[in-house]
Amino acid sequence: MGAQLRVYKRRIRSVTATKKITKAMEMISASRIVKAQRAVAASTPYADELTRAVTAVATRSNAKHPLTTENPQAKTAAVLLITADRGLAGGYSTNAIKQAIALSARLRAEGKDVVTYIVGRKGVSYYNFRNLEVGGSWTGFSDKPTYGDAKAVAVDLIEAFTAETGGVDELHLVSTKFESMLTQTPVDARLLPLKLDEVTLSDDKPAKAEIFPLYDFEPSAEGVLDALLPRYVESRIYNALLQSAASEHAARRRAMKSATDNAGELIKSLTRLANSARQAEITQEISEIVGGANALADASRGSE
Repeated sequence: MGAQLRVYKRRIRSVTATKKITKAMEMISASRIVKAQRAVAASTPYADELTRAVTAVATRSNAKHPLTTENPQAKTAAVLLITADRGLAGGYSTNAIKQAIALSARLRAEGKDVVTYIVGRKGVSYYNFRNLEVGGSWTGFSDKPTYGDAKAVAVDLIEAFTAETGGVDELHLVSTKFESMLTQTPVDARLLPLKLDEVTLSDDKPAKAEIFPLYDFEPSAEGVLDALLPRYVESRIYNALLQSAASEHAARRRAMKSATDNAGELIKSLTRLANSARQAEITQEISEIVGGANALADASRGSE
């Protein structure tokens, strides 16, 4: 009984230490969500206005530009997948990976080759473990991305999209949208070429019909679109990185809260088992004392 009681006490100490860690991680994630939400709120208006600007230029001119002109014979599509660098975030990365795999299957069904670009160590590990080809990867900033990080990602994607030979015809983005503290939804969207008849803003609401003024493009509409192309891609990727970062923190907070609650329940269960073992040990000791006393009493009566 004594050995069993020591085992229970050792497990209680171990689970208690784990509970402290998960509780600390829960509190850290909760504090970071607020900052991430503020960053999303600050970046969304810029991304939406830039999308409106691109739409205005494209609809008010007859210029054929890769940004807005869809290739009817598209053969290659790039998919940018955003995952987490660290684990302990529930199904956050797994859900994004599943969304990317489903999108890739859909694109291949359309007869297109798919080149996957990945942000986050979790996605990179998943593809490397299965020997799946990766066109490019970036890690180390999934939980706190900056505009510089988005720009570094956008440079390679724009080069692949604008390359005359060996490039891609479409650019798709798979990320996780932060709905609320309890809901984070993996989504996919086509960034390039821009669908002018299906333009949506960052909150998934269709862009309002606007009466655009007449524009004079200097030096040309093509030149304006050339200047807007990198800004548009960078802003969209940056907004997606921020949305994904907020979703990652929310998913990790929820996972750590669940782990903390489970640890508390396990401690209660182990404490009850330890108490039962201790009670059994005390009962056994009392029984042995009583038995010894009875034996001594019988021995004394026999000697008389």
